[in-house]
This record gives sequence, structure tokens and C-alpha cells, in this order.
Amino acid sequence: MKKLLTVVLSAGILAGMLAGCGTAPKNDNADTNASDKKWVIATDTVFKPFEYTDNSGNFVGIDVDIVAAIAEDQGFEYEMNSLGWDAAIAACQAGQADGMIAGASITDERKESGWIFSDGYYDATQCMTVKADSTIAGFADLAGQTVAVKTGTQGAAYAESLKDANGFNITYFEDSPTMYQAVAGGQAVACFEDTPIMASSIKDGGLDLKIVEGTENEGNPYGFAIFNADNQELIDMFNAGLANIKANGKYDEIIAKYLG
Repeated sequence: MKKLLTVVLSAGILAGMLAGCGTAPKNDNADTNASDKKWVIATDTVFKPFEYTDNSGNFVGIDVDIVAAIAEDQGFEYEMNSLGWDAAIAACQAGQADGMIAGASITDERKESGWIFSDGYYDATQCMTVKADSTIAGFADLAGQTVAVKTGTQGAAYAESLKDANGFNITYFEDSPTMYQAVAGGQAVACFEDTPIMASSIKDGGLDLKIVEGTENEGNPYGFAIFNADNQELIDMFNAGLANIKANGKYDEIIAKYLG
């Protein structure tokens, strides 16, 4: 979904941003070899249904619940910080966070850029979305038009791969809600987004948008990521815990809770 940002925020800025969103209690019955360290995990702010704030002001989502379930299974403590995509990457690069979970697609380009991924925990495709009353039925209908994307995402990469062959222009936005509004308001005729996020946003947000049938790509799995090999222990625990919650049914419960 998203790509590596090389900007590194200063420690002073990051310190002000790293306000804890939640801490998992340590499970005394879990593996006694788990580190006593409290891990700092950075995430996005709004990427529904993977991370977002509900109507009661609680930070929730698939990623949030998966980390909580894995932490309980593996017996480690953590602090989750909702920073935004770019700032989450920068926090990990600067050593202000140990790992990141934010619907990050596992790609070779990211691995080559220094991302160290866990096993995939959710397979996601990208798709094209237009206004509900739009007559656009495929990529060829975008010729000469403007398409909206979210900076640094797999949706943006997908649109960029189609741009020249289909003759459309791209405008970039920093967050998904603003991108959606650009399409709804007519500043762009379409946007490209991860399919589960787009479907959830349309359904739960009552957006006047629709996914264009047949526009999905092959996609990539999402992964938990670290940027420092010294934090390999965190990846190892994530992978072990992920396997366990898939085996005991907890993973399926989390997916069904948010996606049905």
C-alpha cells in the first residue's frame, strides 16, 4: 500500500508526537523468554478498518486488535502510538519506535529500502473508485482526466503504473478522507485505494462513491515492519503470535468483527 519515506523527524518533534494510545498487559502465562522490554509500535491515524478512532473515541481496528492478541499470546508489553503514516516511518527510522503496523504492503522495493517485514497478516488488493453516478467504467475512460491518490501508497503506485497508457493526470493527497472528498466534490474523477479500506469507507461513511468493477490488481499482503535488525525479536514474536492466533481462531474473530 505505502512506500518508504526517507524524511527523518527530529527527536524533539517525535517526542511530542509519541503520545501513547494503549498498553497491553503482560501475560504471566505466556512464554517466559519474552523480553521484559516495553515495545513502542507506531501506526497510522485513519486507515479504516485497520486503524481508526470509533464514535466513543477509542482507537480501534484490525491492526490494533491483532497486535493486542499477539502481545497477549507472546507475553510482551507494548505502547501503540497513532502518528500518521509518514511520521510512523520516521519514528522507526529515528529509533523513537521499534516497529510499525499500518496496512503496509510487503514489496521487494521496500525490502530493498531497509524495511524488515513479518509474515503477511492480510492480503489486500487496490482498486479504482468513482462517484456513485459516474459513467466511468474502466481505465480507458480516464483519458485527459485527473485522478486522486494518497501520497506514498500502493494505490498511488497502481495509478502511476496506469497513467501513461491511459493518459490521465494524478493529484496527490496526504490522507484518504481528503482524497475521497476530492472525488465526491468533482476535483478528481476517480481515486485509487486499497480495496478493503475503500469498501469499508463507502459502507460505514455513507460516501457517494462506488468501486469500479474489474479494476482490482493482484495486490500484496500487509506486514508488520521494523527498520532496525536489532529489533528482530519483535518480528519473531509477531510471527509466532500470528501463527498461534490463526490456529486458535482469534484471528478469524478479529477479521469478522471488522469485515464481516
